[in-house]
Amino acid sequence: MPKPTKGPRLGGGPAHERLLLANLAAALFTHKRITTTETKAKRLRPLAERLVTFAKRGDLHARRRVLGVIGDKSVVHELFTIIAPQVADREGGYTRITKIGNRKGDNAPMAVIELVLEPVVKKQRTAKAAPAATEAPAEEPVADATPEEGVTEAEATVDEAAGAEASEESAEASTEEAAAK
Repeated sequence: MPKPTKGPRLGGGPAHERLLLANLAAALFTHKRITTTETKAKRLRPLAERLVTFAKRGDLHARRRVLGVIGDKSVVHELFTIIAPQVADREGGYTRITKIGNRKGDNAPMAVIELVLEPVVKKQRTAKAAPAATEAPAEEPVADATPEEGVTEAEATVDEAAGAEASEESAEASTEEAAAK
């Protein structure tokens, strides 16, 4: 768990804060989203991110480290078998905090903290990297070429075959001329 901040703790002593955050993390992994105060959500985020990172590792030691924080085996099982594969390609940012306004009773600022389970969208390459990939353009296949209007596919392939034969004949003629010199 991250080092607690100096000053007042969330529930009194450090042990109570540790238990409070562990219960919040268990609720987050069970329900995928919880509503709590902004302060608790901000303190929960680093702990939840670290636990998801352990779950992505997936080995026995990581499972035991998570069990040391969250005592409920069913929650840990769900974290390792359901949540970790969904965020396997994500390099971080497993949680999202959204502020939702103040609570009616005591006017405390509230927030929703949720797991980000959507797949990662890869960004497009920049213009600098694009020319390096286009230096050697690949040949377009003949089958994908659309025939001109009024010409059927059969005629188009016959014309292309005739063009290929003509280019072979010109290549043979140039090699004969080079041999004659």
